[in-house]
Amino acid sequence: MDKKVIIIPTYNEKENVENIIRAVRALEGDYHVLIIDDGSPDGTAAIVKTLQGAFPDQLHLVERSGKLGLGTAYLTGFRWALEHGYDYVFEMDADFSHKPADVPRLYAACAEGGADLAIGSRYCNGISVINWPIGRVIMSYYASAYVRTVLGMKVYDTTAGFKCYSRKVLETIDFDRIQMHGYGFQIEMKYNAYKLGFKIVEVPIIFEDRKEGTSKMSSGIFGEAFWGVLKLRFRKIRPRR
Repeated sequence: MDKKVIIIPTYNEKENVENIIRAVRALEGDYHVLIIDDGSPDGTAAIVKTLQGAFPDQLHLVERSGKLGLGTAYLTGFRWALEHGYDYVFEMDADFSHKPADVPRLYAACAEGGADLAIGSRYCNGISVINWPIGRVIMSYYASAYVRTVLGMKVYDTTAGFKCYSRKVLETIDFDRIQMHGYGFQIEMKYNAYKLGFKIVEVPIIFEDRKEGTSKMSSGIFGEAFWGVLKLRFRKIRPRR
């Protein structure tokens, strides 16, 4: 059986972390969970440590000393997953905006459908977003259109953070050359996979905004992505040596 791990970065997610872990562990297919916690002062990591007693070999925790950014959290998780022999590695939010029930669909797109990277897409079948203000929906949708135009990448949801990577994608991308750490990180990773010739498939999902906890979005995140995409257009993408 393939070894599968879902990486979930957390910062102050005490309202969600136990429920999301239990929901993932309830799925058929033995999905392991790796929490990357950035020093949450609300006790998120302590909750995870307690749950490790119930899932001793399936729930893992990496604690970091502070808010070091979404991108570096995932890169830490990717390196950990490769070192521990996982075949498929997922990105997923802690707040249930990504539905655990969609995880097997992403896995099937890779393991059965031949994709190297499967994206849980909000925009490949129109717009499938619930409980976002209309301004945020428009900004997100047209941000993806901007990325497609600048980079020529045929992906509708370029900023999506719900993904399944095959191991060979993560073994090939040079993590040391990844420069964006906010939501631009999601664009940069997809663009690397695209330029390195991997097969990317979008799986339609319905994205529902968080009901518990607080959003980590900021205007700086969008600024980094806007300018970072322009720079990315002229950068040479090379595989890891």
